[in-house]
Amino acid sequence: MLPAPQYSTATLKPFWLLAVLTGSTASAMAAEPAQSAPGFLDGARLEILSRNFYLNNDYRTQAPAGKSYKQEWAQGFIASFESGFTPGTIGVGIDAHAFLGLKLDGGKGHSGTGLLPLDEDGRSEDQYSSAGGALKFNTSRTTLAVGEMTVESPVFDTADKRLQPEYASGLLLSSREFEGVNLQAGHFSAFKNQDASTSKGDFSGYGATTRHGAIDFIGADLLTGQALGGALYASELSDTWRQYYANLHTTLGELFLDGNLYHTRDYGKAVAGAIDTTAYSLSGKYRLNAQAFTLAYQKINGDTPFDFVGGDSIYLANSIKYADFNGPGERSWQARYDLDLGTLGIPGLRFMARYVTGRGIDGSHAPQGGAYNPFDSDTGDYRPQQGDGGRHWERDLDLHYIVQSGPAKDLSLQLSHVTHRANSSQGGDDIDRLYIVIEYPLKLGPF
Repeated sequence: MLPAPQYSTATLKPFWLLAVLTGSTASAMAAEPAQSAPGFLDGARLEILSRNFYLNNDYRTQAPAGKSYKQEWAQGFIASFESGFTPGTIGVGIDAHAFLGLKLDGGKGHSGTGLLPLDEDGRSEDQYSSAGGALKFNTSRTTLAVGEMTVESPVFDTADKRLQPEYASGLLLSSREFEGVNLQAGHFSAFKNQDASTSKGDFSGYGATTRHGAIDFIGADLLTGQALGGALYASELSDTWRQYYANLHTTLGELFLDGNLYHTRDYGKAVAGAIDTTAYSLSGKYRLNAQAFTLAYQKINGDTPFDFVGGDSIYLANSIKYADFNGPGERSWQARYDLDLGTLGIPGLRFMARYVTGRGIDGSHAPQGGAYNPFDSDTGDYRPQQGDGGRHWERDLDLHYIVQSGPAKDLSLQLSHVTHRANSSQGGDDIDRLYIVIEYPLKLGPF
């Protein structure tokens, strides 16, 4: 078992971000003059992304809410603006975004795919919209953003898997003061889900949730841009857990090797229950001309699932389209094949096929009364999320085409099919899922 590093609560609190911004960068600023800023509008960019999304869930077992399938089709527009910085020792800038989603199809009988919000009757809303932004400050090679934004780190990562991206509200510090090191630290306490307009929501995992407070994290990507690299991160979810992450990866000719390790321990009031979980994955990808072959192994050690909040906050190899293969005690294997069909005369066309199988799941020992083994008042007994002997598999097929030239340059079409099958102890759905996503970016700027 990986020993948990010792961090005080204050280490992860937001005032630390300001200390880093005003203190730790001072030596770098003294050693070199502040970089001249191009100006607020110089280099500013505006992008509008048109996203047309069709999603069909065909359930092969008893489905949620008694539905045999869910199907929605929607059109989204995502606008994002990124300014430069005003001149001076501390430059000031703005990042802003706006979203509009329109229903094209999705009645009450087959709503609920996550593309559109639902009204009180369970029907898909005809439209929804949102907007937000962040004020950012820059000095030397360090930026502090305050407001609503997307976040990308292995311990907290907002997702972009449906019509609207997820957003988080708080503070994010990014620093590249040291060559080859990308430092990040953040504090986030309000969230906007993929099918919501409000920025005061919560992110929820398998049992954990941000409903009880905030998430804080700190970490760094190391030796960026080099053949051998890695990362170290730590996070704290209020009164729930402290989570630690390590990565090591290397490129050896045409072979890419990647290892990921998480360790999670309950913390504070432990509102999700007792947690003591270690999860790791090892993968190797070999490129052969236009083809690539990947093999991966993943293991979860502990009586509870490897849990996370934020749709992409899991950097394990076998976390794929539908399943994360993160059940308690689960071990899983992946085989994947990629082909760049540009070599066959169709530039911009790529194909991927992937198969993952997992087994050895045993959720029957999850602590009673916790989020992963709650008490059921109807039966008078505890009901673990997963039983003993759980197993499942998933097969993904993906075809992705990007127009390379002409008036429709950068138009992309993605066709994906997912098949997932599980036994009753695994607790997941038997489902066939079809995605059709058409995107076209309109880029304006630099101004």
